[in-house]
Amino acid sequence: MRWYNRILFWLLYGIWYTISLLPMWFHHGLAWVLYLLVAHVLHYRRRVIRRNLANSFPEKSDAERRTLELQFYRFFCDYLAETVKFATISRRNIKRRMTFTGTELVNQVLNEGQDVALMLGHYGNWEWITTLRLAMENPNAGYGHIYHPLENEVFDRLFLTVRNRMGSQSIAMHDTLRFLRRCHDQGWHSVIGYISDQVPLWQNIHHWLTFMNQETPVFTGVERIARKYDQAVFYVDVQRVKRGYYTAQFKLITRHPADLPEFEITNRCFQMLETTIRRAPQYWLWSHNRWKRTREEFDRNYQVINGRVVARKPSMD
Repeated sequence: MRWYNRILFWLLYGIWYTISLLPMWFHHGLAWVLYLLVAHVLHYRRRVIRRNLANSFPEKSDAERRTLELQFYRFFCDYLAETVKFATISRRNIKRRMTFTGTELVNQVLNEGQDVALMLGHYGNWEWITTLRLAMENPNAGYGHIYHPLENEVFDRLFLTVRNRMGSQSIAMHDTLRFLRRCHDQGWHSVIGYISDQVPLWQNIHHWLTFMNQETPVFTGVERIARKYDQAVFYVDVQRVKRGYYTAQFKLITRHPADLPEFEITNRCFQMLETTIRRAPQYWLWSHNRWKRTREEFDRNYQVINGRVVARKPSMD
Protein backbone atom coordinates (compact mmCIF):
# COMPACT_ATOMS: atom_id res chain seq x y z
CA MET A 1 0.00 0.00 0.00
CA ARG A 2 1.41 3.39 -1.03
CA TRP A 3 2.13 5.98 1.65
CA TYR A 4 -0.80 8.23 0.74
CA ASN A 5 -3.18 5.26 0.85
CA ARG A 6 -1.83 4.34 4.29
CA ILE A 7 -2.55 7.87 5.49
CA LEU A 8 -6.07 7.73 4.04
CA PHE A 9 -6.64 4.32 5.62
CA TRP A 10 -5.67 5.51 9.11
CA LEU A 11 -7.74 8.66 8.68
CA LEU A 12 -10.86 6.73 7.69
CA TYR A 13 -10.27 4.05 10.30
CA GLY A 14 -9.86 6.70 12.97
CA ILE A 15 -13.20 8.27 12.01
CA TRP A 16 -14.92 4.86 11.92
CA TYR A 17 -13.37 3.85 15.26
CA THR A 18 -14.37 7.09 16.96
CA ILE A 19 -17.99 6.94 15.79
CA SER A 20 -18.12 3.25 16.68
CA LEU A 21 -17.37 4.05 20.34
CA LEU A 22 -20.83 5.58 20.71
CA PRO A 23 -23.44 3.27 22.32
CA MET A 24 -25.65 0.96 20.28
CA TRP A 25 -28.79 2.99 21.01
CA PHE A 26 -27.14 5.96 19.30
CA HIS A 27 -26.30 3.87 16.21
CA HIS A 28 -29.84 2.51 15.98
CA GLY A 29 -31.19 6.04 16.39
CA LEU A 30 -28.95 7.22 13.58
CA ALA A 31 -30.22 4.28 11.51
CA TRP A 32 -33.76 5.72 11.67
CA VAL A 33 -32.51 9.00 10.25
CA LEU A 34 -30.58 7.13 7.57
CA TYR A 35 -33.73 5.13 6.76
CA LEU A 36 -35.70 8.31 6.03
CA LEU A 37 -32.94 9.51 3.72
CA VAL A 38 -32.30 6.20 1.93
CA ALA A 39 -35.91 5.07 1.54
CA HIS A 40 -37.82 8.30 1.06
CA VAL A 41 -35.32 10.73 -0.45
CA LEU A 42 -32.58 8.83 -2.28
CA HIS A 43 -34.75 5.77 -3.11
CA TYR A 44 -31.61 3.62 -2.92
CA ARG A 45 -31.76 0.89 -5.61
CA ARG A 46 -35.55 1.01 -5.43
CA ARG A 47 -36.02 -0.31 -8.96
CA VAL A 48 -33.90 -3.40 -8.22
CA ILE A 49 -35.64 -3.99 -4.88
CA ARG A 50 -39.13 -3.72 -6.37
CA ARG A 51 -38.28 -5.98 -9.29
CA ASN A 52 -36.80 -8.62 -6.99
CA LEU A 53 -39.80 -8.53 -4.66
CA ALA A 54 -42.31 -8.64 -7.53
CA ASN A 55 -40.63 -11.65 -9.14
CA SER A 56 -40.13 -13.47 -5.83
CA PHE A 57 -43.63 -12.85 -4.45
CA PRO A 58 -46.06 -12.63 -7.38
CA GLU A 59 -48.83 -13.83 -5.06
CA LYS A 60 -48.53 -10.71 -2.87
CA SER A 61 -50.34 -7.47 -3.54
CA ASP A 62 -48.55 -4.24 -4.40
CA ALA A 63 -49.32 -2.95 -0.91
CA GLU A 64 -47.82 -6.05 0.73
CA ARG A 65 -44.66 -5.77 -1.36
CA ARG A 66 -44.44 -2.06 -0.57
CA THR A 67 -44.55 -2.93 3.15
CA LEU A 68 -41.74 -5.46 2.64
CA GLU A 69 -39.74 -2.85 0.76
CA LEU A 70 -39.94 -0.35 3.62
CA GLN A 71 -39.21 -3.07 6.19
CA PHE A 72 -36.12 -4.02 4.20
CA TYR A 73 -34.92 -0.42 4.10
CA ARG A 74 -35.31 -0.17 7.89
CA PHE A 75 -33.38 -3.37 8.45
CA PHE A 76 -30.67 -2.46 5.93
CA CYS A 77 -29.99 0.81 7.74
CA ASP A 78 -29.81 -1.09 11.04
CA TYR A 79 -27.31 -3.47 9.42
CA LEU A 80 -25.13 -0.52 8.33
CA ALA A 81 -25.24 1.01 11.80
CA GLU A 82 -24.43 -2.33 13.45
CA THR A 83 -21.51 -2.81 11.08
CA VAL A 84 -20.10 0.55 12.15
CA LYS A 85 -20.48 -0.46 15.81
CA PHE A 86 -18.71 -3.75 15.09
CA ALA A 87 -15.36 -1.91 14.95
CA THR A 88 -15.27 -1.48 18.73
CA ILE A 89 -17.99 -3.68 20.21
CA SER A 90 -16.68 -5.80 23.08
CA ARG A 91 -16.53 -9.58 22.94
CA ARG A 92 -18.88 -9.81 25.89
CA ASN A 93 -21.45 -7.58 24.17
CA ILE A 94 -21.28 -9.30 20.79
CA LYS A 95 -21.67 -12.73 22.43
CA ARG A 96 -24.97 -11.51 23.89
CA ARG A 97 -26.15 -10.10 20.61
CA MET A 98 -24.95 -12.84 18.21
CA THR A 99 -25.63 -16.33 19.54
CA PHE A 100 -25.11 -19.71 17.92
CA THR A 101 -26.90 -23.02 18.34
CA GLY A 102 -25.87 -26.42 17.04
CA THR A 103 -22.21 -25.76 17.74
CA GLU A 104 -21.99 -29.08 19.61
CA LEU A 105 -22.17 -31.01 16.35
CA VAL A 106 -19.67 -28.68 14.66
CA ASN A 107 -17.25 -29.23 17.54
CA GLN A 108 -17.81 -32.99 17.32
CA VAL A 109 -17.00 -32.96 13.61
CA LEU A 110 -13.77 -31.02 14.26
CA ASN A 111 -12.77 -33.31 17.13
CA GLU A 112 -13.26 -36.31 14.85
CA GLY A 113 -10.79 -34.85 12.36
CA GLN A 114 -13.09 -33.46 9.68
CA ASP A 115 -13.11 -29.94 8.20
CA VAL A 116 -16.32 -27.89 8.09
CA ALA A 117 -17.89 -25.82 5.32
CA LEU A 118 -20.62 -23.37 6.32
CA MET A 119 -23.06 -22.18 3.67
CA LEU A 120 -25.15 -19.06 4.27
CA GLY A 121 -26.72 -16.12 2.49
CA HIS A 122 -26.87 -12.35 2.81
CA TYR A 123 -29.45 -12.66 5.52
CA GLY A 124 -29.57 -10.92 8.89
CA ASN A 125 -26.27 -9.43 9.98
CA TRP A 126 -23.86 -11.63 8.05
CA GLU A 127 -20.91 -9.53 9.25
CA TRP A 128 -21.53 -10.67 12.83
CA ILE A 129 -21.36 -14.34 11.81
CA THR A 130 -17.57 -13.85 11.78
CA THR A 131 -17.72 -13.96 15.62
CA LEU A 132 -18.33 -17.73 15.48
CA ARG A 133 -14.90 -18.49 16.92
CA LEU A 134 -15.98 -16.94 20.22
CA ALA A 135 -18.68 -19.61 20.56
CA MET A 136 -16.55 -22.62 19.61
CA GLU A 137 -14.72 -25.00 21.95
CA ASN A 138 -11.93 -25.97 19.58
CA PRO A 139 -9.16 -23.34 19.68
CA ASN A 140 -6.88 -25.32 17.35
CA ALA A 141 -8.94 -24.75 14.26
CA GLY A 142 -8.63 -22.28 11.42
CA TYR A 143 -11.71 -20.05 11.21
CA GLY A 144 -12.23 -18.15 8.00
CA HIS A 145 -14.80 -16.60 5.70
CA ILE A 146 -14.58 -16.17 1.95
CA TYR A 147 -14.89 -12.68 0.53
CA HIS A 148 -14.46 -10.81 -2.75
CA PRO A 149 -11.62 -8.27 -2.42
CA LEU A 150 -12.66 -4.68 -3.11
CA GLU A 151 -10.98 -2.89 -5.99
CA ASN A 152 -10.11 0.06 -3.75
CA GLU A 153 -7.26 -1.16 -1.54
CA VAL A 154 -7.97 1.42 1.18
CA PHE A 155 -11.58 0.31 1.68
CA ASP A 156 -10.56 -3.33 1.27
CA ARG A 157 -8.07 -3.04 4.13
CA LEU A 158 -10.57 -1.02 6.16
CA PHE A 159 -13.25 -3.70 6.04
CA LEU A 160 -10.75 -6.52 6.58
CA THR A 161 -9.46 -4.82 9.73
CA VAL A 162 -12.97 -4.71 11.19
CA ARG A 163 -14.07 -8.15 9.97
CA ASN A 164 -11.02 -9.96 11.33
CA ARG A 165 -11.01 -8.49 14.84
CA MET A 166 -12.92 -11.41 16.43
CA GLY A 167 -10.50 -14.12 15.29
CA SER A 168 -11.94 -15.18 11.94
CA GLN A 169 -9.76 -14.62 8.89
CA SER A 170 -11.01 -13.06 5.67
CA ILE A 171 -9.96 -15.25 2.76
CA ALA A 172 -10.01 -14.01 -0.81
CA MET A 173 -11.86 -16.50 -2.99
CA HIS A 174 -8.76 -17.35 -5.01
CA ASP A 175 -6.86 -18.12 -1.76
CA THR A 176 -9.34 -20.70 -0.43
CA LEU A 177 -7.30 -23.77 -1.29
CA ARG A 178 -4.12 -22.14 0.00
CA PHE A 179 -5.83 -21.48 3.35
CA LEU A 180 -6.95 -25.12 3.56
CA ARG A 181 -3.44 -26.39 2.82
CA ARG A 182 -1.95 -24.05 5.43
CA CYS A 183 -4.40 -25.34 8.05
CA HIS A 184 -3.49 -28.93 7.19
CA ASP A 185 0.24 -28.15 7.32
CA GLN A 186 -0.22 -26.71 10.82
CA GLY A 187 -2.29 -29.69 11.96
CA TRP A 188 -5.46 -27.62 12.24
CA HIS A 189 -8.93 -28.35 10.96
CA SER A 190 -10.80 -25.56 9.23
CA VAL A 191 -14.21 -23.94 9.56
CA ILE A 192 -14.91 -21.76 6.53
CA GLY A 193 -18.04 -19.72 5.86
CA TYR A 194 -19.20 -19.23 2.28
CA ILE A 195 -21.89 -16.72 1.33
CA SER A 196 -23.55 -18.73 -1.40
CA ASP A 197 -26.15 -16.35 -2.84
CA GLN A 198 -23.80 -14.12 -4.83
CA VAL A 199 -23.92 -13.84 -8.62
CA PRO A 200 -21.36 -16.03 -10.41
CA LEU A 201 -19.45 -14.78 -13.42
CA TRP A 202 -20.63 -16.20 -16.74
CA GLN A 203 -17.68 -18.59 -16.99
CA ASN A 204 -18.41 -19.91 -13.48
CA ILE A 205 -22.01 -20.90 -14.16
CA HIS A 206 -22.31 -24.69 -14.12
CA HIS A 207 -25.72 -25.10 -12.53
CA TRP A 208 -29.14 -23.45 -12.55
CA LEU A 209 -31.96 -23.97 -10.08
CA THR A 210 -35.28 -22.41 -9.10
CA PHE A 211 -34.74 -20.01 -6.21
CA MET A 212 -37.35 -17.54 -4.98
CA ASN A 213 -39.61 -18.34 -7.93
CA GLN A 214 -36.86 -17.57 -10.49
CA GLU A 215 -34.36 -19.54 -12.55
CA THR A 216 -31.07 -18.74 -10.87
CA PRO A 217 -27.40 -19.39 -11.69
CA VAL A 218 -25.43 -20.47 -8.62
CA PHE A 219 -21.87 -21.08 -7.49
CA THR A 220 -20.94 -24.75 -7.18
CA GLY A 221 -17.36 -24.24 -5.99
CA VAL A 222 -18.22 -24.87 -2.34
CA GLU A 223 -19.66 -28.24 -3.23
CA ARG A 224 -16.59 -29.16 -5.29
CA ILE A 225 -14.25 -28.17 -2.45
CA ALA A 226 -16.32 -30.11 0.08
CA ARG A 227 -16.13 -33.23 -2.10
CA LYS A 228 -12.40 -32.87 -2.72
CA TYR A 229 -11.51 -32.36 0.96
CA ASP A 230 -14.32 -34.49 2.46
CA GLN A 231 -15.72 -31.58 4.47
CA ALA A 232 -18.87 -31.74 6.57
CA VAL A 233 -21.32 -29.20 5.13
CA PHE A 234 -23.65 -27.14 7.32
CA TYR A 235 -26.27 -24.56 6.45
CA VAL A 236 -26.36 -21.52 8.75
CA ASP A 237 -29.97 -20.58 9.50
CA VAL A 238 -30.00 -16.99 10.75
CA GLN A 239 -32.88 -15.31 12.56
CA ARG A 240 -33.26 -11.78 13.83
CA VAL A 241 -34.54 -12.09 17.38
CA LYS A 242 -35.07 -8.36 17.85
CA ARG A 243 -33.31 -5.17 16.91
CA GLY A 244 -29.58 -5.69 17.36
CA TYR A 245 -29.89 -9.37 18.32
CA TYR A 246 -29.47 -12.43 16.10
CA THR A 247 -29.18 -16.18 16.39
CA ALA A 248 -27.58 -18.62 13.97
CA GLN A 249 -28.42 -22.31 13.95
CA PHE A 250 -26.11 -24.84 12.30
CA LYS A 251 -28.04 -27.43 10.31
CA LEU A 252 -26.11 -30.38 8.95
CA ILE A 253 -26.50 -31.00 5.22
CA THR A 254 -24.05 -33.90 5.01
CA ARG A 255 -20.88 -35.34 6.51
CA HIS A 256 -20.26 -37.41 3.38
CA PRO A 257 -20.42 -35.02 0.42
CA ALA A 258 -18.99 -37.52 -2.07
CA ASP A 259 -21.95 -39.83 -1.44
CA LEU A 260 -24.51 -37.32 -2.72
CA PRO A 261 -25.41 -36.73 -6.39
CA GLU A 262 -23.77 -33.80 -8.15
CA PHE A 263 -25.29 -30.43 -7.19
CA GLU A 264 -27.39 -32.00 -4.40
CA ILE A 265 -25.51 -30.05 -1.71
CA THR A 266 -26.04 -26.80 -3.60
CA ASN A 267 -29.71 -27.57 -4.18
CA ARG A 268 -30.30 -28.31 -0.50
CA CYS A 269 -28.52 -25.16 0.59
CA PHE A 270 -30.68 -22.94 -1.59
CA GLN A 271 -33.85 -24.74 -0.54
CA MET A 272 -32.96 -24.05 3.09
CA LEU A 273 -32.02 -20.45 2.34
CA GLU A 274 -35.37 -19.90 0.63
CA THR A 275 -37.14 -21.27 3.70
CA THR A 276 -35.20 -18.78 5.83
CA ILE A 277 -36.08 -15.88 3.54
CA ARG A 278 -39.78 -16.69 3.27
CA ARG A 279 -40.02 -16.89 7.06
CA ALA A 280 -39.07 -13.19 7.34
CA PRO A 281 -38.28 -11.72 3.89
CA GLN A 282 -37.31 -8.24 5.04
CA TYR A 283 -33.95 -9.42 6.38
CA TRP A 284 -32.51 -10.59 3.06
CA LEU A 285 -30.43 -8.31 0.80
CA TRP A 286 -33.09 -7.35 -1.76
CA SER A 287 -30.99 -4.47 -3.11
CA HIS A 288 -28.54 -6.97 -4.59
CA ASN A 289 -29.12 -7.44 -8.35
CA ARG A 290 -29.19 -11.21 -7.87
CA TRP A 291 -30.92 -12.14 -11.11
CA LYS A 292 -29.03 -9.98 -13.60
CA ARG A 293 -27.80 -13.07 -15.51
CA THR A 294 -30.53 -14.93 -17.36
CA ARG A 295 -30.61 -18.44 -18.78
CA GLU A 296 -31.62 -17.08 -22.17
CA GLU A 297 -28.54 -14.83 -22.36
CA PHE A 298 -26.31 -17.65 -21.13
CA ASP A 299 -27.58 -20.09 -23.77
CA ARG A 300 -27.21 -17.47 -26.47
CA ASN A 301 -23.61 -16.49 -25.67
CA TYR A 302 -22.03 -19.50 -23.92
CA GLN A 303 -21.75 -23.25 -24.14
CA VAL A 304 -20.37 -26.00 -21.93
CA ILE A 305 -17.57 -28.10 -23.45
CA ASN A 306 -15.98 -30.87 -21.36
CA GLY A 307 -17.27 -29.28 -18.18
CA ARG A 308 -15.93 -25.82 -19.05
CA VAL A 309 -18.02 -22.75 -19.89
CA VAL A 310 -16.75 -21.11 -23.07
CA ALA A 311 -18.07 -18.23 -25.13
CA ARG A 312 -19.77 -19.09 -28.38
CA LYS A 313 -18.02 -17.89 -31.50
CA PRO A 314 -19.90 -15.09 -33.26
CA SER A 315 -21.94 -16.28 -36.23
CA MET A 316 -20.50 -15.52 -39.66
CA ASP A 317 -23.96 -15.33 -41.23
